[in-house]
Amino acid sequence: RTDDLAGAARFWAAALGDCEVRPPDGRYVTLEPQAGLHVEVQQVEHESRVHLDIESDDIPAEVARLERLGAKVVGKVHTWVVMEAPTGQRFCVIRAQTADFAAKATTWDD
Repeated sequence: RTDDLAGAARFWAAALGDCEVRPPDGRYVTLEPQAGLHVEVQQVEHESRVHLDIESDDIPAEVARLERLGAKVVGKVHTWVVMEAPTGQRFCVIRAQTADFAAKATTWDD
């Protein structure tokens, strides 16, 4: 829910990195990431929703970057940080999981 669709699109395009932002089509703005997205389905105890994890080999730096874009930290769980976008969606910044990050990933202490 937002009255600023363009602002929400700018946040997510910047948060996801290197996204092409298509012109608005009514209530929709399409973001097309230049890099592929990794999608998983998870069984949960709460109502279904889409949840994004942003991988990073430097979690504190990524959290700081996202805060500069307007996100806020909600909390820290184990090795990841739960954040909230300016439009209210929660997401996590997690240690790198994919093969291209794995070779250079660093450990982040709780």
